[in-house]
Amino acid sequence: MTKRTGSNGRLDDAARAGWLYYVAGRTQDEIAAAMGISRQSAQRLVSLSVAEKLVKVRLDHPIAACLELADAIQQKYGLKQVEIVPSDPGSESATVGVAEAGAAELEKWLRQTDPLVIAMGTGRTLRAMIDQLSPMECPQHKIVSLTGNISPDGSAAYFNVIFSMADAIKAPHFPMPLPVIVSSRAERELLHRQPLVAPTLELGKHSDVTFVGIGEMALGAPLQLDGFLDKGEMEDLLKAGATGEICGWVYGKDGRLLDHPVNERVASITIPSRETSTVIGMARGKRKHAAIKAAVTGGHINALITDEDAARALL
Repeated sequence: MTKRTGSNGRLDDAARAGWLYYVAGRTQDEIAAAMGISRQSAQRLVSLSVAEKLVKVRLDHPIAACLELADAIQQKYGLKQVEIVPSDPGSESATVGVAEAGAAELEKWLRQTDPLVIAMGTGRTLRAMIDQLSPMECPQHKIVSLTGNISPDGSAAYFNVIFSMADAIKAPHFPMPLPVIVSSRAERELLHRQPLVAPTLELGKHSDVTFVGIGEMALGAPLQLDGFLDKGEMEDLLKAGATGEICGWVYGKDGRLLDHPVNERVASITIPSRETSTVIGMARGKRKHAAIKAAVTGGHINALITDEDAARALL
């Protein structure tokens, strides 16, 4: 065929190549033969047809809506990565979908050969995620808990994930032998200086990737239900504008940590820097929508795994 010159001619060729590839289903070799060009030229023309928006690809599958929502949220909030899973209309509280997606994401990091520090928060969603993990041997990585592993009564915190993760992942694990919230700021500072705690605190500050749950703040919320706050303390926090919490750190609607005595008693490691760590927040359910939005608005996380309903609330 006679080649056309100029920008319009090249766009014509790109449109033809794009049509042949995306509509007619021809291979790049077949396009090259049909247009009398090399395979490399055919490949470039197909790419140009997309770059110039001559071809618009539409994925005809329900998951396409999740991909579009993820892209919109990533752009709006400037996040590193977003994964949206289909909502489960039959259950408001189940972790289905988010837990499985979180496990797949965690396994990607665990498969890396370069040594990593992987920090873990706590909560029901993360516990469900750990239950989905495949057994792996990763002696090159270090797994560190951001939060205390002790309940207020001295027993092991049920929804802390570090011990259950150690059963599945063969890697050095560094627990935090403290409650999530202690009795005073002075006690927190004293405990943080202890030889068994200080190395874990330092390690957690330098994590490469961090997985955290996002908790709502309301009467009967996990911090109260698990005994770390009593009803009066929760009511006082709500009056102060508490909207959500991550690893016990309580923040308001604008995402800023509350200037409140409870935050002075949180024994968890400060959420690692979003400049150096990928901090992945995981949550779903209508009751958490406000907490999720405040978390991304306040920059506490720079990556998100949630469901369609929460995604639409964010937008």
